[in-house]
Amino acid sequence: MNFILNILWLIFGGWVTATSWFLTAFFMLISIVGIPWARAAFNIGLLNLWPFGSKVLSRQQTTGPDIGTGILGTIGNILWILCCGWWLALVHLFWGLVFGITIIGIPIAKQHLKLAKISFAPIGKAILFS
Repeated sequence: MNFILNILWLIFGGWVTATSWFLTAFFMLISIVGIPWARAAFNIGLLNLWPFGSKVLSRQQTTGPDIGTGILGTIGNILWILCCGWWLALVHLFWGLVFGITIIGIPIAKQHLKLAKISFAPIGKAILFS
C-alpha cells in the first residue's frame, strides 16, 4: 500500500517539491555559506520523493554522534528556524490541515505533518526508507 501511495504522491506533485529541494541543496552548496544546510535540504528532498513508509530519526540514533547532532547542529537548527524553518513548517501544517479535513486525505495529511517536523529543524536528522 505504501508503494501505491508513494507513486500517487509523486504523480500529484511530490516530484516537483523534491526537485525544488534538490535544487535548493545545490544552490546552498554553491553559495559556500549554505553548505551546512545543504545536507538538510537534500534529506527533505529525499523525504519528498518517498514519504509513505519512511521514518525521520536523529542521526545519533542511526549512525552515532557527529557534528550535526551536537551543539553545532543545534545552532544550525536555530539559524534554520529563524531564516526559513518556521514558515516551511507552517506551509506543511496548513496543507496537513487541508488534507486532514477529508477521510481520504488523512494519509497525505500525515505525510505533510512529517514534512513539517523535518522542515522545522532538519539538521542532524536521517531518513530511513522501508
